[in-house]
Amino acid sequence: MQEEKQAMAEQEEDRLHIKLHVYDDDISMVINREDEEYCRSAAKLITARYNAYAGRFKGHKTDHQVALMTLIDIALLYEKQRAANDTSPYDNVLARLTKEIEDALGENGIKEH
Repeated sequence: MQEEKQAMAEQEEDRLHIKLHVYDDDISMVINREDEEYCRSAAKLITARYNAYAGRFKGHKTDHQVALMTLIDIALLYEKQRAANDTSPYDNVLARLTKEIEDALGENGIKEH
């Protein structure tokens, strides 16, 4: 029981209560301490993108539609970044080339020492 309390206390020490200003609202959150910078940057990004869409579509779109457009815009950035970091196509090509090289070396009678 004491170990569980100690583990929970350690987890709580790693947590941080912060308040983020996002667009026109303040949001209180409990986050991992190491995520604070990312959360604050995310709040700034959301606010900037929301302001851009709100200014562009004021009177033409609802707040909900502007929020959804903002989400799509940020999700698109995320998906593009994720695709750019996906190394599986390269891994597959390297594995195929390695196999072809090994097969070619094996067929020509070249042996490893």
